[in-house]
Amino acid sequence: MTLLYSEVEEELRAAVRDLLADRYPPATVLARIESASTYDADLWKTLARDIGAAGLLIPEDLGGAGASAREAAVVLEELGRAVTPVPFLTSAVIATQALLESGADAARDLLTALAGGETTAALAVSFAASPYSATSQVTAEGGTLTGRVAAVAGADVADVLIVPASGALYAIDAADATVEPIVSLDLTRPVSTVTLTGAPARRISADLAPLRAALDAGAGLLASEQLGVAEWCLTTTVAYVKERHQFARPVGSFQALKHRLADLWMEIVQARAAARNAADALASGTDAATAVAVAQAWCGQVAVHAAEECLQLHGGIGMTWEHPVHLYLKRAKADEIALGTPGDHRNALARLADLPGPA
Repeated sequence: MTLLYSEVEEELRAAVRDLLADRYPPATVLARIESASTYDADLWKTLARDIGAAGLLIPEDLGGAGASAREAAVVLEELGRAVTPVPFLTSAVIATQALLESGADAARDLLTALAGGETTAALAVSFAASPYSATSQVTAEGGTLTGRVAAVAGADVADVLIVPASGALYAIDAADATVEPIVSLDLTRPVSTVTLTGAPARRISADLAPLRAALDAGAGLLASEQLGVAEWCLTTTVAYVKERHQFARPVGSFQALKHRLADLWMEIVQARAAARNAADALASGTDAATAVAVAQAWCGQVAVHAAEECLQLHGGIGMTWEHPVHLYLKRAKADEIALGTPGDHRNALARLADLPGPA
């Protein structure tokens, strides 16, 4: 096991970072959130097809790249660094992982469609659902699904919905569901309420094991997105305090600020180790549950702290709508409660490590 980035991973990072710097700088993200939809279909097509992000986790015999969670983590770091509004996490990671775990013929057909970037999918569970206690809110009867699921991420742009219902997993066409976007804290990742009324469905798993595996993988790789958010906040803040002057000195030269930024740097170094360990464990299948719990117990809080420090140390300009720091704070806050809170993961880690809770 190595937590260092391979040459292939660095090349993938460079490709994604160059694309986002050229096509989706922070000013573009700010402009998109004021439009009717933050989703940029052209950007997603380029990322999905030209770079191959949509099929990273899909085997080569199904048209994918046959890569691992390590490569997906690199992409998520860069997407977090740019708070990019694309459905990579929801479609190419979480929904794809659920389909991979099911192994059904219907799932293989969907994976082939997802690999080419022609189709996107979303797992129809609340984005706040914990991997340790996910439940179904939909019932299956006679080949149809009925029910309502709130706060589903990625449903607004999905072509296919993967729906847990009555102890099994089903796939439905999004056109057969009512998808109503709701107000989201994170404007770059909209969530929706999905309502099903007798929607025709095809079963892709007889149990909910693929659901739990998908949420676990999603939580582990979400840590890499949180790492990207935190790194942008630190880098941007350091650059700002070097050029912002007060009392004829750069404010970054003040000892109190140096200490705060040094402490934040140390937290982010630890977050990088935890996120990389989770990605490596998911790729190898070795003690993944513990690695995921550690990563999410730490990285969510670090991303929020980094965004809060970024906002405060930017002073008045950081409080304006025109500066992108609010996008990162909202993404960090939303990610902290996504796929299980840090507290959920700490409780799970205590069980995994066989440590008794407080009396």
